[in-house]
Amino acid sequence: MGEMDRLRQVMDRLRGPDGCPWDREQTLETLKTFLLEETYEVLEAISSGSAPAHKEELGDLLFQIVFQARLAQERGDFTLDDVMRDIGDKIIRRHPHVFGDGALETADQVLAQWEQLKAEERRGRADGSMFATVPAHLPALLKALRISAKAARVGFDWPDLAGLMAKYDEETSELRDALDGGRRERIAEELGDLLFVVANIARHLEIDPEDALQAANRKFVTRFRHVEERLAGEGLRPAPEHRRRMDELWNEAKRKPGARRSAPGRTSPSGGISGSGTRPARTRSRS
Repeated sequence: MGEMDRLRQVMDRLRGPDGCPWDREQTLETLKTFLLEETYEVLEAISSGSAPAHKEELGDLLFQIVFQARLAQERGDFTLDDVMRDIGDKIIRRHPHVFGDGALETADQVLAQWEQLKAEERRGRADGSMFATVPAHLPALLKALRISAKAARVGFDWPDLAGLMAKYDEETSELRDALDGGRRERIAEELGDLLFVVANIARHLEIDPEDALQAANRKFVTRFRHVEERLAGEGLRPAPEHRRRMDELWNEAKRKPGARRSAPGRTSPSGGISGSGTRPARTRSRS
Protein backbone atom coordinates (compact mmCIF):
# COMPACT_ATOMS: atom_id res chain seq x y z
CA MET A 1 0.00 0.00 0.00
CA GLY A 2 1.31 3.41 -0.95
CA GLU A 3 1.56 6.15 1.66
CA MET A 4 -1.15 8.23 -0.09
CA ASP A 5 -3.56 5.28 0.13
CA ARG A 6 -2.66 4.84 3.80
CA LEU A 7 -3.34 8.51 4.49
CA ARG A 8 -6.66 8.23 2.70
CA GLN A 9 -7.59 5.26 4.89
CA VAL A 10 -6.66 7.26 8.00
CA MET A 11 -9.02 10.00 6.83
CA ASP A 12 -11.78 7.50 6.12
CA ARG A 13 -11.46 6.10 9.65
CA LEU A 14 -11.53 9.57 11.23
CA ARG A 15 -14.73 10.47 9.36
CA GLY A 16 -16.33 7.04 9.83
CA PRO A 17 -19.08 6.10 12.32
CA ASP A 18 -16.48 4.94 14.87
CA GLY A 19 -14.10 7.78 14.11
CA CYS A 20 -13.17 11.02 15.86
CA PRO A 21 -16.07 13.24 17.01
CA TRP A 22 -14.11 16.41 16.28
CA ASP A 23 -13.11 15.35 12.76
CA ARG A 24 -16.66 14.25 12.01
CA GLU A 25 -17.99 17.70 12.95
CA GLN A 26 -15.75 19.62 10.55
CA THR A 27 -17.05 21.31 7.40
CA LEU A 28 -15.38 23.06 4.50
CA GLU A 29 -16.10 26.36 6.24
CA THR A 30 -14.52 25.33 9.55
CA LEU A 31 -11.42 23.99 7.76
CA LYS A 32 -10.65 27.28 6.01
CA THR A 33 -8.82 28.69 9.02
CA PHE A 34 -6.76 25.51 9.46
CA LEU A 35 -5.76 25.55 5.78
CA LEU A 36 -4.51 29.11 6.10
CA GLU A 37 -2.70 28.37 9.37
CA GLU A 38 -0.95 25.29 7.97
CA THR A 39 0.11 27.23 4.87
CA TYR A 40 1.78 29.89 7.00
CA GLU A 41 3.46 27.21 9.10
CA VAL A 42 4.98 25.74 5.93
CA LEU A 43 6.34 29.19 5.05
CA GLU A 44 7.76 29.54 8.55
CA ALA A 45 9.44 26.14 8.28
CA ILE A 46 11.02 27.11 4.96
CA SER A 47 12.35 30.32 6.49
CA SER A 48 13.77 28.40 9.44
CA GLY A 49 15.90 26.24 7.15
CA SER A 50 14.92 23.13 9.12
CA ALA A 51 14.28 20.16 6.83
CA PRO A 52 12.48 18.13 9.56
CA ALA A 53 10.15 21.07 10.30
CA HIS A 54 9.53 21.59 6.59
CA LYS A 55 8.66 17.90 6.14
CA GLU A 56 6.30 17.94 9.11
CA GLU A 57 4.49 21.09 8.02
CA LEU A 58 4.13 19.86 4.43
CA GLY A 59 2.47 16.77 5.89
CA ASP A 60 0.05 18.90 7.89
CA LEU A 61 -0.81 20.89 4.77
CA LEU A 62 -1.27 17.72 2.72
CA PHE A 63 -3.63 16.39 5.37
CA GLN A 64 -5.79 19.49 4.98
CA ILE A 65 -6.06 18.77 1.25
CA VAL A 66 -6.98 15.15 1.90
CA PHE A 67 -9.52 16.32 4.52
CA GLN A 68 -11.21 18.77 2.15
CA ALA A 69 -11.29 16.22 -0.66
CA ARG A 70 -12.96 13.73 1.67
CA LEU A 71 -15.66 16.27 2.58
CA ALA A 72 -16.21 17.04 -1.11
CA GLN A 73 -16.54 13.31 -1.80
CA GLU A 74 -19.21 13.00 0.91
CA ARG A 75 -21.12 15.83 -0.80
CA GLY A 76 -20.83 14.10 -4.17
CA ASP A 77 -18.72 16.93 -5.64
CA PHE A 78 -15.37 15.27 -6.41
CA THR A 79 -12.80 12.87 -5.00
CA LEU A 80 -9.10 13.09 -4.16
CA ASP A 81 -8.41 11.09 -7.33
CA ASP A 82 -10.27 13.75 -9.31
CA VAL A 83 -8.08 16.45 -7.76
CA MET A 84 -4.86 14.62 -8.61
CA ARG A 85 -6.04 13.74 -12.11
CA ASP A 86 -7.07 17.31 -12.91
CA ILE A 87 -3.84 18.90 -11.72
CA GLY A 88 -1.79 16.31 -13.59
CA ASP A 89 -3.75 16.96 -16.79
CA LYS A 90 -3.43 20.73 -16.38
CA ILE A 91 0.32 20.70 -15.80
CA ILE A 92 0.86 18.47 -18.85
CA ARG A 93 -1.43 20.66 -20.96
CA ARG A 94 0.44 23.82 -19.96
CA HIS A 95 3.87 22.31 -20.66
CA PRO A 96 3.69 21.34 -24.34
CA HIS A 97 7.40 22.14 -24.60
CA VAL A 98 8.05 19.26 -22.20
CA PHE A 99 5.26 16.75 -22.88
CA GLY A 100 4.60 17.67 -26.53
CA ASP A 101 6.50 18.67 -29.64
CA GLY A 102 7.26 22.28 -28.68
CA ALA A 103 10.63 23.61 -27.56
CA LEU A 104 11.35 26.68 -25.45
CA GLU A 105 14.72 28.04 -24.43
CA THR A 106 14.06 30.59 -21.67
CA ALA A 107 11.88 31.04 -18.60
CA ASP A 108 10.40 34.19 -20.16
CA GLN A 109 9.22 32.16 -23.15
CA VAL A 110 7.65 29.64 -20.78
CA LEU A 111 5.78 32.41 -18.93
CA ALA A 112 4.51 33.94 -22.18
CA GLN A 113 3.28 30.55 -23.38
CA TRP A 114 1.70 29.87 -19.97
CA GLU A 115 -0.30 33.11 -20.19
CA GLN A 116 -1.36 32.34 -23.77
CA LEU A 117 -2.57 28.86 -22.82
CA LYS A 118 -4.50 30.27 -19.87
CA ALA A 119 -6.10 32.86 -22.18
CA GLU A 120 -7.26 30.07 -24.46
CA GLU A 121 -8.71 28.20 -21.48
CA ARG A 122 -10.64 31.33 -20.45
CA ARG A 123 -12.42 31.67 -23.80
CA GLY A 124 -16.10 31.02 -23.43
CA ARG A 125 -16.14 31.64 -19.70
CA ALA A 126 -18.45 34.27 -18.21
CA ASP A 127 -15.43 36.27 -17.04
CA GLY A 128 -12.69 36.00 -19.62
CA SER A 129 -10.40 38.61 -18.07
CA MET A 130 -6.81 37.61 -17.39
CA PHE A 131 -7.40 38.83 -13.82
CA ALA A 132 -10.29 36.41 -13.26
CA THR A 133 -7.93 33.76 -11.89
CA VAL A 134 -6.32 36.07 -9.32
CA PRO A 135 -7.85 34.94 -5.99
CA ALA A 136 -9.98 37.65 -4.41
CA HIS A 137 -8.67 36.83 -0.93
CA LEU A 138 -4.95 37.00 -1.70
CA PRO A 139 -3.04 39.26 0.70
CA ALA A 140 -3.06 42.72 -0.87
CA LEU A 141 0.71 42.95 -1.40
CA LEU A 142 0.87 39.60 -3.18
CA LYS A 143 -2.26 40.45 -5.16
CA ALA A 144 -0.67 43.68 -6.40
CA LEU A 145 2.35 41.66 -7.51
CA ARG A 146 0.22 39.12 -9.40
CA ILE A 147 -1.98 41.76 -11.06
CA SER A 148 0.95 43.87 -12.27
CA ALA A 149 2.86 40.78 -13.47
CA LYS A 150 -0.09 39.68 -15.59
CA ALA A 151 -0.40 43.16 -17.11
CA ALA A 152 3.34 43.24 -17.79
CA ARG A 153 3.20 39.97 -19.71
CA VAL A 154 0.97 41.61 -22.32
CA GLY A 155 3.20 44.68 -22.55
CA PHE A 156 1.37 47.00 -20.13
CA ASP A 157 4.28 47.98 -17.92
CA TRP A 158 6.81 50.70 -17.22
CA PRO A 159 9.67 50.46 -19.75
CA ASP A 160 12.37 50.48 -17.09
CA LEU A 161 13.06 51.01 -13.41
CA ALA A 162 13.76 54.72 -13.94
CA GLY A 163 10.21 55.27 -15.19
CA LEU A 164 8.84 53.34 -12.26
CA MET A 165 10.87 55.38 -9.77
CA ALA A 166 9.52 58.56 -11.38
CA LYS A 167 6.03 57.15 -10.80
CA TYR A 168 6.99 56.49 -7.17
CA ASP A 169 8.00 60.16 -6.79
CA GLU A 170 4.71 61.22 -8.38
CA GLU A 171 2.63 59.06 -6.04
CA THR A 172 4.61 60.28 -3.01
CA SER A 173 3.88 63.88 -4.01
CA GLU A 174 0.18 63.09 -4.45
CA LEU A 175 0.09 61.49 -1.00
CA ARG A 176 1.62 64.63 0.51
CA ASP A 177 -1.03 66.72 -1.25
CA ALA A 178 -3.74 64.43 0.13
CA LEU A 179 -2.32 64.76 3.64
CA ASP A 180 -2.42 68.53 3.29
CA GLY A 181 -6.07 68.30 2.19
CA GLY A 182 -7.00 66.19 5.20
CA ARG A 183 -9.65 64.07 3.42
CA ARG A 184 -9.29 60.54 4.77
CA GLU A 185 -10.78 58.89 1.67
CA ARG A 186 -8.26 60.54 -0.65
CA ILE A 187 -5.39 59.84 1.74
CA ALA A 188 -6.31 56.14 1.73
CA GLU A 189 -6.57 56.14 -2.08
CA GLU A 190 -3.17 57.77 -2.57
CA LEU A 191 -1.56 55.52 0.02
CA GLY A 192 -2.93 52.51 -1.86
CA ASP A 193 -1.52 53.86 -5.14
CA LEU A 194 1.88 54.28 -3.51
CA LEU A 195 1.86 50.73 -2.13
CA PHE A 196 0.91 49.40 -5.58
CA VAL A 197 3.91 51.18 -7.09
CA VAL A 198 6.19 49.76 -4.37
CA ALA A 199 4.99 46.25 -5.29
CA ASN A 200 5.89 47.00 -8.90
CA ILE A 201 9.35 48.22 -7.91
CA ALA A 202 9.89 44.91 -6.13
CA ARG A 203 8.74 43.04 -9.24
CA HIS A 204 11.18 44.93 -11.47
CA LEU A 205 13.99 44.22 -9.01
CA GLU A 206 12.94 40.53 -8.80
CA ILE A 207 12.59 40.86 -5.03
CA ASP A 208 9.60 39.25 -3.37
CA PRO A 209 7.93 42.17 -1.54
CA GLU A 210 6.39 39.84 1.03
CA ASP A 211 9.84 38.47 1.89
CA ALA A 212 11.26 42.00 2.00
CA LEU A 213 8.56 43.22 4.37
CA GLN A 214 8.81 40.13 6.56
CA ALA A 215 12.57 40.71 6.82
CA ALA A 216 11.93 44.31 7.86
CA ASN A 217 9.41 43.08 10.45
CA ARG A 218 11.91 40.61 11.88
CA LYS A 219 14.62 43.26 11.98
CA PHE A 220 12.37 45.70 13.83
CA VAL A 221 11.31 43.07 16.39
CA THR A 222 14.92 41.94 16.95
CA ARG A 223 16.09 45.50 17.58
CA PHE A 224 13.17 46.35 19.83
CA ARG A 225 13.70 43.18 21.86
CA HIS A 226 17.18 44.55 22.55
CA VAL A 227 15.57 47.81 23.71
CA GLU A 228 13.21 45.89 26.01
CA GLU A 229 16.02 43.80 27.51
CA ARG A 230 18.26 46.80 28.14
CA LEU A 231 15.41 48.79 29.69
CA ALA A 232 14.56 45.86 31.96
CA GLY A 233 18.17 45.82 33.13
CA GLU A 234 17.74 49.45 34.15
CA GLY A 235 14.48 48.75 35.95
CA LEU A 236 12.40 50.40 33.21
CA ARG A 237 9.71 49.43 30.74
CA PRO A 238 8.98 50.76 27.26
CA ALA A 239 6.86 53.89 27.74
CA PRO A 240 6.45 57.32 26.13
CA GLU A 241 8.36 59.02 28.96
CA HIS A 242 11.41 56.90 28.11
CA ARG A 243 11.39 57.74 24.39
CA ARG A 244 14.84 59.34 24.40
CA ARG A 245 16.39 56.35 26.15
CA MET A 246 14.59 53.98 23.76
CA ASP A 247 16.07 55.88 20.79
CA GLU A 248 19.54 55.54 22.32
CA LEU A 249 19.10 51.80 22.84
CA TRP A 250 17.63 51.42 19.33
CA ASN A 251 20.79 52.92 17.86
CA GLU A 252 22.81 50.65 20.13
CA ALA A 253 20.95 47.65 18.71
CA LYS A 254 21.80 48.76 15.18
CA ARG A 255 25.49 48.83 16.07
CA LYS A 256 25.49 45.23 17.31
CA PRO A 257 27.56 42.74 15.26
CA GLY A 258 25.53 41.49 12.32
CA ALA A 259 23.11 44.40 12.37
CA ARG A 260 22.74 46.29 9.11
CA ARG A 261 23.73 49.92 9.36
CA SER A 262 21.23 52.52 8.29
CA ALA A 263 21.71 55.39 5.90
CA PRO A 264 23.12 58.67 7.29
CA GLY A 265 20.58 60.69 9.19
CA ARG A 266 18.35 57.70 9.95
CA THR A 267 18.93 57.30 13.66
CA SER A 268 15.65 55.97 15.04
CA PRO A 269 12.22 54.65 14.02
CA SER A 270 11.01 58.25 13.94
CA GLY A 271 13.45 58.83 11.10
CA GLY A 272 12.57 55.62 9.25
CA ILE A 273 14.11 52.19 8.95
CA SER A 274 16.60 51.92 6.15
CA GLY A 275 17.52 48.70 4.45
CA SER A 276 15.24 45.73 4.19
CA GLY A 277 17.63 42.86 4.79
CA THR A 278 15.99 41.17 1.81
CA ARG A 279 17.24 38.40 -0.34
CA PRO A 280 16.66 38.09 -4.08
CA ALA A 281 13.64 35.98 -4.88
CA ARG A 282 11.71 34.81 -7.89
CA THR A 283 8.64 36.96 -8.38
CA ARG A 284 7.61 35.78 -11.84
CA SER A 285 4.75 33.56 -10.82
CA ARG A 286 2.73 31.53 -13.31
CA SER A 287 -0.52 32.04 -11.38
